[in-house]
Amino acid sequence: MKAFKWYATASAFALTLSLTVPVLAADVTIDDIVNDAKTTHDVVTNGLGTQGQRYSPLTTINKDNVQGLVPAWTISLGGEKMKGQETQPLVKDGVMYFTGSYSRAWAVDTKTGHEIWQYDHRLPEGILPCCDVINRGGSLIGNKFIFGTLDAKLVALDAKTGKVIWSKTIDDFKAGYSFSAAPLIVPTKAHGPLLLNGVSGGEFGVVGRVEARSVETGEIVWSRPVIEGHVGTLNGKPTTMTGTKNETWPGDLWKTGGGATWLGGTFDSETGLAYFGTGNPAPWNSHMRPGDNKWTCSRLAIDVETGEIKWGFQTTPNDGWDFDGVNEVVSFDADGKKLAATADRNGFFYVLDRTNGAFQGAWPFVEKITWAKEIGKDGRPVFNPENRPGNPKDSKDGKKGNSVFAVPSFLGGKNQMPMAYSPDTKLFYVPSNEWGMDIWNEPVAYKKGAAYLGAGFTIKPLFEDHIGSMKAIDPMTGKIVWQANNRAPLWGGVLTTAGGLVFYGTPEGEFKALDATSGKELYSFNTGSGIVGNPITWEENGEQFISVISGWGGAVPLWGGEVAKTVAHLNQGGMMWTFKLPKKMAAN
Repeated sequence: MKAFKWYATASAFALTLSLTVPVLAADVTIDDIVNDAKTTHDVVTNGLGTQGQRYSPLTTINKDNVQGLVPAWTISLGGEKMKGQETQPLVKDGVMYFTGSYSRAWAVDTKTGHEIWQYDHRLPEGILPCCDVINRGGSLIGNKFIFGTLDAKLVALDAKTGKVIWSKTIDDFKAGYSFSAAPLIVPTKAHGPLLLNGVSGGEFGVVGRVEARSVETGEIVWSRPVIEGHVGTLNGKPTTMTGTKNETWPGDLWKTGGGATWLGGTFDSETGLAYFGTGNPAPWNSHMRPGDNKWTCSRLAIDVETGEIKWGFQTTPNDGWDFDGVNEVVSFDADGKKLAATADRNGFFYVLDRTNGAFQGAWPFVEKITWAKEIGKDGRPVFNPENRPGNPKDSKDGKKGNSVFAVPSFLGGKNQMPMAYSPDTKLFYVPSNEWGMDIWNEPVAYKKGAAYLGAGFTIKPLFEDHIGSMKAIDPMTGKIVWQANNRAPLWGGVLTTAGGLVFYGTPEGEFKALDATSGKELYSFNTGSGIVGNPITWEENGEQFISVISGWGGAVPLWGGEVAKTVAHLNQGGMMWTFKLPKKMAAN
């Protein structure tokens, strides 16, 4: 007999389903988190390890038998809130935890797929999410599952019951703030485990920042704004200013400068640094803000003890194309160096020294890039001046600047979908897209809670037969070793394994496995809706399982222009799929 209990707070409610079978609460230690990349019986971090490599050492499912994968179970997210499922699940002690669109969360029995509890956040009227009602996952620590919401809150749930333990407001959603990334849990000597979160809302002129909070209470320990002129805090007191006010920003524009840290971060225990990307400067119209506009479109390394920026690397100074620099920073080692790689929305693949941010190299990973000729030896782009959208003040009526066709589009050579790195092949597997855009500038003024763009755009495909392209990239040379093209844009993440496989999904609903060395397709299963989420794998009772969420949505249907028309027929959905091998095949 199932018993239902309701728990309510002023801003949210949770529906908890109590089972007759006892449910173990997650008991995740900070050591579990730091060592997640090495363990195979659980997945307790976003990225299968804080470094974000999304690599598993499991080999039970491999190139020789992956064609035998079958569904073990699936569960529907139900109701009308089915679109845009961009989450990555977590697994601990026989329970899977994941989030869904509209700021919802679940705990599910990994043996059966039966729901243990479901939490539905009560969203207020007037939320202002930029890019659909998605959520990209949560974090586990102790007995808590913690995730962010579209009304810019952080909610800590009891992992056993789904009951709210604490809830904290990040910022004012009416000003355009929201949050959809998976929070990052990091170890510190001075404060114990801390939860690191960013903010969303760059299109509304918010100022990006990274905050560190107590995992027990949700209270802020330190904060670090990413735009020069703003001052950080530590233990409730002001600390240092980020950069120097007006060094690379004119007038008061730094006060509404953008730089949203909307994708979350990674952490490297060897350096003690958390790596966060920062979004576009505001407004989009770059003629209003001459200068580099630090630290927008950048990768920042932050000391997790103090919140101080140890180094910064800006990929697109004075961005005029909305090339957010938020994409994940993945740590890896090569040639005796501690390195980090990032595939930028601007179409270039960068490798940096992760200890000090020193530039190692950058190469184009998409075709026909127009905005820059190359990346110079100093790491700065060599701009094509004629490909910057024109200044509206130069037009006859002052209302629309000269339009240009820019590649890639503002949705990027790669967007939020995380890449993977295999230490076996020493290759990165990058879900990329080949598209461009007509873009022009318009006059704009800041108004709280209103879009702060100053630009118009229309996205267009570059090739008739494909937009998406899964690419295997050598990070030491930039060589594209192989690529697998896809008609629709790729918008989901990647998993690679010691079994020699690369897993990912497509908007057409296919969950695929490729040979990690050659790119040959070895397996495909249609999930019934487009995949924009991130796959995981783990081992339980001697069997290897693989899970991925299916549910089309995200930014492409909203902002894709001509591209959106080509995928308008794709169905929404919300299903968590879990696969395994039949026992006879797994034993061979």
